[in-house]
Amino acid sequence: MTTVLFLIQLAVTLVVGIYFYMQLRKEKQAQPGVRREASREMENLKHMRQISLSEPLSEHVRPQTFDDIIGQQEGIKSLKAILCGANPQHVIIYGPPGIGKTCAARLVLEYAKSSPGTPFKQNAPFIEIDATCVRFDERSIADPLFGSVHDPIYQGAGNLGIQGIPQPKPGAVTKAHGGVLFLDEIGELHPIQMNKLLKVLEDRRVNFDSAYYNPDDSAVPRYIHDIFRNGMPADFRLIGATTRSPEELPPALRSRCMEVFFRALEPDEVAQIAAGAAMRAGYMMSRSTAALCGQYAACGRDAVNMVQMAAGLAQMENRLEIDRADMEWVIHSGHYAARPEQLAAQENRVGAVHGLAVFGSHQGAVMDIEAVAMPGRGRVVVTGIVDEEELDGGMHTMRRRSTARVSADNVETVLRLLGYLHHDRDVHINFPGGAPVDGPSAGAAMAVAAVSALTGRPVDGSCAITGEISVQGQIKPVGGVPEKVEAARRAGLIRVYVPRENMLERFTECGIEVQMIDTLPQALEKALLPRDISETQGESHGMTLLPLSARSAER
Repeated sequence: MTTVLFLIQLAVTLVVGIYFYMQLRKEKQAQPGVRREASREMENLKHMRQISLSEPLSEHVRPQTFDDIIGQQEGIKSLKAILCGANPQHVIIYGPPGIGKTCAARLVLEYAKSSPGTPFKQNAPFIEIDATCVRFDERSIADPLFGSVHDPIYQGAGNLGIQGIPQPKPGAVTKAHGGVLFLDEIGELHPIQMNKLLKVLEDRRVNFDSAYYNPDDSAVPRYIHDIFRNGMPADFRLIGATTRSPEELPPALRSRCMEVFFRALEPDEVAQIAAGAAMRAGYMMSRSTAALCGQYAACGRDAVNMVQMAAGLAQMENRLEIDRADMEWVIHSGHYAARPEQLAAQENRVGAVHGLAVFGSHQGAVMDIEAVAMPGRGRVVVTGIVDEEELDGGMHTMRRRSTARVSADNVETVLRLLGYLHHDRDVHINFPGGAPVDGPSAGAAMAVAAVSALTGRPVDGSCAITGEISVQGQIKPVGGVPEKVEAARRAGLIRVYVPRENMLERFTECGIEVQMIDTLPQALEKALLPRDISETQGESHGMTLLPLSARSAER
């Protein structure tokens, strides 16, 4: 019996030995082929690395200093104040694309490294990642933003995986430890990823978990034990950039971040970028051609692309100058739309007033409001306004009258109280241009235009007005006044009338006269001009512009 067992054991040993011998022989035979294949691939990779195209013009003209970033001095100053002190904060940058948000963030970090008391070291990293490209995997197999755990069941787990040891892999938040994580288009981040990010910002670390982790396993390396127990370090400062409006971002994220607005570039600023791009590309371009580019390009990136295409046209004809015909061809080929002219007409007109609005990425704009008086039944008719708007009511959608329509109703009430609107007269107020108008800030301007039409007194064409009007004739504060004041200055106006609560000290140095108004009679007194020499005391149609309190007492 013993002999039989010995023979069986010997046979099994011989079979196993022959098997492993054959496997080892196959591996040795395959190694030269593998080495030859690896060598060929390495040579191919080296050959590919030797091939490179010329640097795109957009990369060649990328700003290298703060002076190279056009039109964002205030935004850069805000970023410095937030990041360059002893206690840098998280920040969200709002603004349209192609205006320098990413470049400004990079330069501010370099500037912060040399600031007194800064916690950023000289080797502080700047990790840039696009939220639209962050792959989200519910199984957490791969997560480039937060990192993941490579469990032993996955291919390529390596020697530790063979031993059944899970291996945490760091993500971008850990790579940014001690520096800045720049998350572009942060508003596009998946909601689950957004919630994870908020937790990381609060804890300053990333926690990992795995069903394969055994805290009592002595074979697990010490650093893996430490990661599972204490998390992976992720102490960084977040700079999120977005083209969305602030209201579209989660309140929990906004509450953890400072907010900075990068404004849209003006045509002359875009023209300056175009001229610089042409110069760096080695081409000459006249000021008029650069101005034409600025009139059609929406941002700096558009301007660079247009210049590069125009330079290609010049190169085909062996010219070193980009002329107007080249730029016109680019505009026609790309179907670029002209940006609206910002200059405002300053004629003193009856029933016409300059209103102010904010649209897009917090861009101020001057809009014309016109009014005419005609026989009727004492009504105020308004056109050019969206009559209804939708509200997100959770389980259902609610609709309400627009706040601009409500302002028109307030104007009608005030005009009746002040004695301007009678039962035999109608006023038609119109917002020309066809763009939808919403918001209460046009109330004061509508009232001034209506009174001008009813009394025949022209409106001072060099001024603009903003403010909400109440049914008692009070001028209430509105939003976006700094942007509106800047828009009036760019349009060439001389003065702006704003509600008292919106008055800021900085307006004294903004290049335009800013005056505050409290009531509609005060606004009428400032904005309306005499109809003729005999009405220098403010009389029109037998009515004197008295203060609101005096008019109430008179009635």
